[in-house]
Amino acid sequence: MATNVIMPALGMAQEKGRLIRWLVQPGAAVRKGDPLMEVETDKATVEIEAPASGILAHVTAAAGDEIPVTQVIAAILEVGESAVGTTAAPQTLPAAAPVSAPAATPLAVKVAAEHGVDLRLVVPQGVRVEKDDVLAYIEAQKQAAAPAAPPRILASPKARRLAAEQGVSLAAVPGSGPAGAVLAGDVLAAAPKPGPGPIAGAEPVPAPEPVLPPAAAPPPAQTETVSTLWRVMAERMTQCWTTVPHFYLLREANAEGLIAWRAQLLKRSTEKITYTDLLTRAIASALAVHPRLNASWRDGTIALNSEINVGVAVAVEGGLVVPVIRGADRLGVGEIARQRQTLMARAQGGRLRPEDLAGGTFTVSNLGMYGVDAFNAIVNPPQAAILAVGRIAERVVAVGGQPAVRPTLFLSLSCDHRVIDGARGAAFLDTLAGLIEEPLTLLA
Repeated sequence: MATNVIMPALGMAQEKGRLIRWLVQPGAAVRKGDPLMEVETDKATVEIEAPASGILAHVTAAAGDEIPVTQVIAAILEVGESAVGTTAAPQTLPAAAPVSAPAATPLAVKVAAEHGVDLRLVVPQGVRVEKDDVLAYIEAQKQAAAPAAPPRILASPKARRLAAEQGVSLAAVPGSGPAGAVLAGDVLAAAPKPGPGPIAGAEPVPAPEPVLPPAAAPPPAQTETVSTLWRVMAERMTQCWTTVPHFYLLREANAEGLIAWRAQLLKRSTEKITYTDLLTRAIASALAVHPRLNASWRDGTIALNSEINVGVAVAVEGGLVVPVIRGADRLGVGEIARQRQTLMARAQGGRLRPEDLAGGTFTVSNLGMYGVDAFNAIVNPPQAAILAVGRIAERVVAVGGQPAVRPTLFLSLSCDHRVIDGARGAAFLDTLAGLIEEPLTLLA
């Protein structure tokens, strides 16, 4: 029986998806779980896996088409079924061949394919060919193919100015300076000499109007071709900024308890636990107390989400993605750390799955590792809020009426005013700051 291939919905508010390309040609065999197509949504560009094994047929969508979610765009036929409408004859599934240890990372293979690079020509710096090895090879090929730049003429700044004023080509002036550099005197000696003076009694000849050289055209502005992910992010953030009524709340929290909590967990855990992991756990607990922050604006109503799924903003080479830690309020810090590490590895390798990006109800963006003290983030609908976190730094604060130095961090909460008002946002920040300063209250 044929299995339908549909345009997937990767977000609660997604209505359409754009087909970037088919990774399998119509009439070709495909196995369940193999990459089938690339789809662009308002969140990212992801690879969609084949839902079944068989022959791809009845393809109705082409690259670049925008398709409503859940619409059928192809079918996967079982071997022997009719494949009317395909552009190639059906093939039987090939027998699985033993796969040897890969000589290159998946991202290196992808980059090499995009640039038509034969991986056999790339010399790896380590055991396997990495993406940086492929990019270095591409850059070396570009430099080898580029024409050699003309040699720079050595000349003093004054000589260059005089040459421009006198209309003298520096290349034609023999230099008398160090290493043959052209000096001002060399330019004056090579400049055209003025003609003889006026003859006595002769009518003065008016000097011709000076002819100014045409103004040099400004150099063309440099442009950079953005990735599909970056373009989607730009369009999405523009829409969010112009349609969501934002307001912001800023709170400084004492980070001594957070630092001590992480130190204790690192002593008895094999996971590489980060402050983002601790904040994710604290945020999930605060959302359980303040469900209005875990809500969405939908068709003029406020929908309270039944699950607490915290998205963690991750910067990748092509832009920004937000993989989701589902049910964060039910997870321990160790499990949150494991999920975050797995999601980050997939994101950096361009291997995020649709389910990794779907269902987020709140987002945290931590730029503390980049030395940022505080910043405001843009709400990502249909979510109602996003938390921006700055670095932990020692700052002077008042303790008992006296100045003291304490490690603190700034929390900036961006809210959709259609769902959250100032009082509710402030109450959430107060609960979250309390959990950060006294992590033991998470056990209550």
